[in-house]
Amino acid sequence: MAQLDKVAYIFPGQGSQKVGMGRDLYRSYPVAREVFDEADRILGFSLSRLCFEGPEEMLTDTVNAQPAIFATSMACWRALGSVLPEGFFVASFVAGHSMGEYSALAAAGVLDFVEGLKLVRERGRLMKLAGRRSPGGMAAILGLDDVAVDGVCQQARDERGAIIQVANYNAPGQIVISGDKGALERAMSLAREAGARKVVRLAVSIAAHSPLMACIADEFRQAVEATPLHNPAVPVVANITASPLVSVTAVRNEMVGQLTSPVRWVASMQYLLNEGVTTFFELGPAAVLTGLLKRIDRSARRVNVRNATDLQKLVGGLAEG
Repeated sequence: MAQLDKVAYIFPGQGSQKVGMGRDLYRSYPVAREVFDEADRILGFSLSRLCFEGPEEMLTDTVNAQPAIFATSMACWRALGSVLPEGFFVASFVAGHSMGEYSALAAAGVLDFVEGLKLVRERGRLMKLAGRRSPGGMAAILGLDDVAVDGVCQQARDERGAIIQVANYNAPGQIVISGDKGALERAMSLAREAGARKVVRLAVSIAAHSPLMACIADEFRQAVEATPLHNPAVPVVANITASPLVSVTAVRNEMVGQLTSPVRWVASMQYLLNEGVTTFFELGPAAVLTGLLKRIDRSARRVNVRNATDLQKLVGGLAEG
């Protein structure tokens, strides 16, 4: 990697959480420690202990997972900034997958850490509430292309008169669908009949990125409108449009619209590649998005920043280079 590489920083969303995340960053980097200590103070409970020690069931709960991933990603971001030589790997773009978009917005200066933490905590609370008001689920479909999965959802809607749609276009042949339970089961069956290599029901009780989230959209909009935002200092590629957000108004609309709209991750990564990005840093608890990127474009350079070991390896590589 060269100093002049065009760089994008990408941030994972819910599902990347795991017990132990952030612990060695907390021990090794003062700036990371500050992130977790501030999160504990703002939330009024030890989010750091939940991240470091679990229990897993509590960490996986949507209301906890979202602020936990946000805090860990921000700890990675700040720790990375504390070790990179000035002028190296300056962000040309940022992007985040679903909840990870809030981490990207914070990295771009749209949100400060405290306001971002409060907002993702409220987002998690309301999405959990939506799961009770409008129960649903999600499933991963592997081995079918976008057109085939869209067709499966359309057929399940026609047959059931219910809600089902693509939630995440994650990578070629790796798509997540979301909707009410009856339509979801029917769509899973239709996907198998259509030749899907694998169909997996996800261990969630919500139908994220589907119209079933509309029941909490007004409440979340109030929280979004009450949150101070700034214009992006770095272009943020939006989940909904796969193009940069350029104003506070666009950011607010993205935050609310994203609840019910698909995450166009493949298109987002293709946009960055077309813009000349050659190096992607994933900052967060797990190497999720770099794995998807490998399926989108194997030639892209992929760097994970999950823990102190990753940072030490990166710094060592810079010293040798």
